[in-house]
Amino acid sequence: MTQAVHNKLVSFIWSIADDCLRDVYVRGKYRDVILPMVVLRRLDALLEKTKAEVLEEVAFQRNEAKFTEWDENGLRDASGYVFYNTSEWTLQRIHATATNNQQILLANFEDYLEGFSPNVKEIISKFKLKSQVRHMASKDVLLNVLEKFTSPYINLTPEEKADPEGRKLPGLSNLGMGYVFEELIRKFNEENNEEAGEHFTPREVIDLMTHIIFEPVKDQLPQVMTIYDPACGSGGMLTESQNFIKDEDGEICATGDVYLYGKEINDETYAICKSDMMIKGNNPENIRVGSTLSTDEFVGQPFDFMLSNPPYGKSWASEQKFIKDGKDVIDPRFRVRLKDYWGEESEVDATPRSSDGQLLFLMEMVSKMKPVHQNGLGSRIASVHNGSSLFTGDAGGGESNIRRYLIENDWLEAIIQLPNNLFYNTGITTYIWILSNNKSEKRRGKVQLIDANLLFQKLRKNLGAKNCEFSPAHIREIVDVYEEMKEVEKTIHPETQEESGLASKLFDNSDFGYYKVTIERPKRLKAQFTEERIAELRFDKSLREPMEWAYQEFGNEVYTALDTHVKAIKEYCEKQELNLKTKQIHALTHPDLWQKQLELLNTARRLMAVLGTEEHSDFNLFQEAVEKNLKSLNIKLGASEKNAIYNAISWYDENAEKVKKALIKLSGDKLEQTLTHLGCTETDLPDYGFYPTGKKGEPASRGWFQTYETESDLRDTENVPLKDSIHNYFLKEVKPHVNEAWINLDSTKIGYEISFNKYFYRHKPLRSLEEVTADILSLESESDGLIREILNLV
Repeated sequence: MTQAVHNKLVSFIWSIADDCLRDVYVRGKYRDVILPMVVLRRLDALLEKTKAEVLEEVAFQRNEAKFTEWDENGLRDASGYVFYNTSEWTLQRIHATATNNQQILLANFEDYLEGFSPNVKEIISKFKLKSQVRHMASKDVLLNVLEKFTSPYINLTPEEKADPEGRKLPGLSNLGMGYVFEELIRKFNEENNEEAGEHFTPREVIDLMTHIIFEPVKDQLPQVMTIYDPACGSGGMLTESQNFIKDEDGEICATGDVYLYGKEINDETYAICKSDMMIKGNNPENIRVGSTLSTDEFVGQPFDFMLSNPPYGKSWASEQKFIKDGKDVIDPRFRVRLKDYWGEESEVDATPRSSDGQLLFLMEMVSKMKPVHQNGLGSRIASVHNGSSLFTGDAGGGESNIRRYLIENDWLEAIIQLPNNLFYNTGITTYIWILSNNKSEKRRGKVQLIDANLLFQKLRKNLGAKNCEFSPAHIREIVDVYEEMKEVEKTIHPETQEESGLASKLFDNSDFGYYKVTIERPKRLKAQFTEERIAELRFDKSLREPMEWAYQEFGNEVYTALDTHVKAIKEYCEKQELNLKTKQIHALTHPDLWQKQLELLNTARRLMAVLGTEEHSDFNLFQEAVEKNLKSLNIKLGASEKNAIYNAISWYDENAEKVKKALIKLSGDKLEQTLTHLGCTETDLPDYGFYPTGKKGEPASRGWFQTYETESDLRDTENVPLKDSIHNYFLKEVKPHVNEAWINLDSTKIGYEISFNKYFYRHKPLRSLEEVTADILSLESESDGLIREILNLV
């Protein structure tokens, strides 16, 4: 079909909405009628040729074989397709026999719809076509719509026909029908700008993806190929992949069979995709409806190729219960095995934040990768993401774990940065991730980053947010740079210093990894008993606000008559929206908690009476004095109660003495184990928090090491590249600035992130002072002239 005929057909169908539906539907609802009617008419046209054979088979099964249920195989064989219609009606016959009686017309139409095979009935149901037909009948426009779709001036059948004037109307192939259908979807998406692009990826983006996925392996394609999209939308990614492989005039023209698989959560879009599969002769049963994340629809079934544009920035909180039980990941697709800093492997969480589930779709595809030994090729994946997939998530978190899993398994081949405003509904920067579990020799251990952000041509007219596109030449340039693993720089204009074109760089896998290292500093505390400080002990720390209010409101009655104030306390908590748990409410309104805190306060007062209110700069000596006096006063306190007192009367001060934690003996095997664990020598131990000392204040002797309590408020982290030594980095970047800091190696985590801005940043020199001055004076002159003109002073 020529482009002119294609455009004419689309325009004719598009005009039906304005001609017939203008006064019946709001403009945004036209697609609810037009899309299902296009599908219905196409299926109807395909079945016209074999209608007699199907009715003959129906008569045989009903009258001779006496079947109580249809034999679907016989009906499919008779129709020549995976679908059929057992009614006596066709759309042409319904129109030809129609009268002005809308009830009869509606009854015939519904009888026709009921005659379809179950797979078409499902599409009709998802489109809600029956309710649309009834609505059109009630508004007296059903016959008009039917007349348009059965017009002799359009040809939706596969065979060439002639219109009433004898002009030839070319037949519409499955591929041509797919183009018509997708163009209608695009136009409706453009009309409904708030939904534009939600299920539609620009054709040139899919074209780029198919070139990169299939072209490098065009000589290795298996005879049976499976292609999967876990967020297939209207099926464009799948059918374009099939077209690219099977196009007789294309670069590949594969002879093998291609089977398409997909899943879509939106009912209408699913119906569009499934009907598109039928229209193009694919098996519609391979398209499933529902949430890809909630249910592993194709569990145990690997695929050769996977392409997808999953939703990004979309919450998966409603599906979380199917994936996680509390903190435990129950879906094996989203659990991975990774090694810690010491090489110990364990299963870790591979789920992103609940506010953005795009990486879950990538993990779904990774879980469906085909082992190389099954097809000699493995699997190739292309997936579109926004920038958050590159860098969000801390080391040890789900997003970082996913990136680490992909890169350390050497599956990530390349990431391509696309221009802004390339998609219909978003202007943000997007990226195509290319994965393979069978990298070529030259790609092993490498990741290629391609910055094509400035490679585009402007559209004459914006399509939603889309204002630019790739030309075929741009696609060819990107594919060549990818296939040849070229390292290229952008072109820089000599006068304006503006960049254009694309850039490409190659990296080792480990270039994206880092150690997140915790840096500790010692706790330095001063302490002092004062009435004001110990007064805090009257209230439990977690319930301080309601307890403080109750004490101010009711005084000592909280100890003697608490039960009379329970209602008031609960009302206060509700009014202040404190959102206390049942257990906390119970403790707050029970005398035990109040009595416990009062006894703790009185204990502190007894200690203050003995130790006085002197300020202490050595918390170690102060603590010894407190312990000694608790013993002499015959007071027994648990660790939590002691800590409550210490927390109330102490504070950090950089001039105070360091707070000791433990005196540790390290010698012999224990010393060797510690040095092996830390990967250091004995002289380096202070850099890991072990300070040589003597026992009980004696001079330093071999084997004894002092450790110190850490100050959490001063705790810091450093991201150390995997290629660097943590200790060397510490000596170079931390120790010179904070001499008393040490490395907490046991808290070390491994993370991965990818920063296009860092890798492709080009410094632009500042303009000279003379240039800036000239601009300022020029602007000042212009503004002065405008003001004079406004005030009529010129």
